[in-house]
Amino acid sequence: MPGTDGDPHPVGAFRIAPFSRETTSSLMGRIAGRYGMEAKALRSCWQWRNYPPAYDGGSARADAEVLLNTPGRQLLADLCGVTEDVLARALPSWGQEDAKLPAGKDGVPAAAWRTGGAVAGPVAFGCRPCTARRTGAGVRVVRYTPRWQRVCVRHGRWLMDADADQPLEYLHVRGVPEVAAAQRRWTGVARRAVRAGAEPARVFALAHAVVARWWEQALHWERETVWPGRLHQVAGGNAGGDLERWRIVGRDAVVFPEVVAVADALLDPAMAQLVWMDSGAGRPRALPADGAFCRRLGERVGREWLGPLAATDYGGPLTSWMGAVIRIRRGAGGPPGYDNDPWWLRQEHQPATMAGQLRVLGKEKKAPGSGTMWRSTVSAEQRAQITSLVNSAEEQLIQLRGAQTGSSADVAQHLLRILSYSAGLLDKALQHTVVAAVNAGVPPRDVAQWAKLPPGPLADALNAYQDAGDG
Repeated sequence: MPGTDGDPHPVGAFRIAPFSRETTSSLMGRIAGRYGMEAKALRSCWQWRNYPPAYDGGSARADAEVLLNTPGRQLLADLCGVTEDVLARALPSWGQEDAKLPAGKDGVPAAAWRTGGAVAGPVAFGCRPCTARRTGAGVRVVRYTPRWQRVCVRHGRWLMDADADQPLEYLHVRGVPEVAAAQRRWTGVARRAVRAGAEPARVFALAHAVVARWWEQALHWERETVWPGRLHQVAGGNAGGDLERWRIVGRDAVVFPEVVAVADALLDPAMAQLVWMDSGAGRPRALPADGAFCRRLGERVGREWLGPLAATDYGGPLTSWMGAVIRIRRGAGGPPGYDNDPWWLRQEHQPATMAGQLRVLGKEKKAPGSGTMWRSTVSAEQRAQITSLVNSAEEQLIQLRGAQTGSSADVAQHLLRILSYSAGLLDKALQHTVVAAVNAGVPPRDVAQWAKLPPGPLADALNAYQDAGDG
């Protein structure tokens, strides 16, 4: 029994085996429960160098992780009744060190807190019924689990991220069998990625970013019926009572089949060939709104109407992937690097996590938009439109690297077409920003001055708006 008779190195009376890729903190919690102790009491066996991580509200984070020094690892192995090599194979944090912890073999058992995401990647809740089958108790287990392994097929559950301040450990997905089917399909997609020389995790991340971007836009897609139906299913039949929250909480489960389908499509050499043909192949041109690649991509995700919407979503992760494919085919650009890496995901393209979105939602509900902050007065749709136009212009201009080689006619045609198209995109971004700024309460006179607007319809409209306000 740990801690009995003041023993500084207690030996466990029970054998408590770790789950594969379990967090050390989760294992400690299960050990305490097995001995009928509070987790805090068990943790007193170690000297702690910092405080446990907490959510903004003050409650303990479910994705908390623990790093141990050598004596601390020996102590945990004794309490578990298993050997250290078993723990080393099961616990991703086991071999990680912390400079603040004393390392001497004969020293005091010491530990330091971290968050799981900073140690070994995404952390999710385990399936309690599965835990009960193995241990006899349906206790909470927290494990490092990538998003392509979140479905417990046996119990029809999508296992949730553990880093968010929300009470759900899982979503029911038995009513949407395509989610579990997508997890089975991912195994083959991952093998295809390896054969193509790509890291499956990076392929998945890019596909997830593409589909998460569609998810944000889908509120305005009248023809989108699949995702709303799935969302209501995972919400227990009706997400309408708190739609904004359910769209955050349910996103990853709902879009998972499309993420796998997009990853599969982006690995298909035939799809890359369609991108090349859409770009004009040997005679470069701006990517068309009715391109064959986006049309085929829409068909592969079961939405024949999606092609033009995806093609005109300028500046997103999909167009970045297309641009990289085109540059590789043309042999353009600089030395090997992110510009020529189709699987490189820009930071600005990484979708917001559930935890991050819930934090923002909570702050907005506590302090509704006061009109003093851009994000509180300009809608997400308007902000996305401006960002999309700017990013698209950037993507087009990147294609001009190394373009001034060839005949005068070919070079001039390529330069002028791309420059003209990019200028048009930036002009649209300027117009949208002007309108958003005025609607946000910025004085029209200041907007006109900052934008350096020449005489024309937009400047006239701003002047008329200003005159009406003065009147």
